Amino acid sequence: MKVILSLLLFLFSHIASAQDLNIRVQVVFSQVQTSDPGIFREIETTLTEFFNNRKWTPDNIQPEERIEGNFILTISSWDGANNFEATAQFQSSRPIYGSSYNTTLLNIIDRDFNFSYSIGQPIEFTDLGSNSNLSSLLAYYIYVIIGLDYDSFSAQGGQGYFQKAETIVSNSQSSAFSGWKAFENTRNRYWLTENLLSANLKPVREYIYIYHRKGLDEFISNLVAARASLIEGLEIIQRANKERPNSMLISLFFSAKADELTSLLRQATPTEKSKALNILIETDPANLNKYQQILQN
Repeated sequence: MKVILSLLLFLFSHIASAQDLNIRVQVVFSQVQTSDPGIFREIETTLTEFFNNRKWTPDNIQPEERIEGNFILTISSWDGANNFEATAQFQSSRPIYGSSYNTTLLNIIDRDFNFSYSIGQPIEFTDLGSNSNLSSLLAYYIYVIIGLDYDSFSAQGGQGYFQKAETIVSNSQSSAFSGWKAFENTRNRYWLTENLLSANLKPVREYIYIYHRKGLDEFISNLVAARASLIEGLEIIQRANKERPNSMLISLFFSAKADELTSLLRQATPTEKSKALNILIETDPANLNKYQQILQN
């Protein structure tokens, strides 16, 4: 009995440590009129298993090291059979060294998250292609989430995962579903991976590393130097914005970081505040009202 128990504990610990993600899934279907919500509960369970019960990286990830995130799927229409129209929101975060604080890495809404799904159907995915639109959608954002996480710990560390996401885009060019093609929209899946792998937007990814490793991760041990790195690094974003104004990647960075930047910079010196505010107003005017709070004590 003890041998069996030990074996079960070993297998459980091995399985738990083998996974890479801890994504909390919520399926919202209040817009759909139905007397049987069972399929939506099944979708929620199936999506949770797809995210969290398989290996997405070759690395040995411990349970406490798994990438944290949220996925909210809002169903706007269901034909009563297999076809769903939906909006999806993906959020991911990573811990800051020496603290209990988690910082947001990605906060994105995909309004073209339409798919087909049959009751009892497992969601399968292979990097070789021939995937359903649902599995392609999920894997695409998983690779983006992992890539951003790796970029935040190691300079350009997410490159391979962004390339995997780009491959999914390439394999989806003949898809009847929208969101995969360059001509459909300037802010869709095609353009996100294009931005992430673009040479003239590479500085944005450089700043993601500086912001987290030389900035946030150092705030506990050396506040002054960490804040200086964070502010000086904003010039990298400024240069990239001049190369590619109004790019999707820069907008996504600030959608994740605007509130945090405002809070961090309110305690900066007057000179630092002035420098940072001038750059932020130029590169992210959409959040001007937030950044003006930096001048408040």
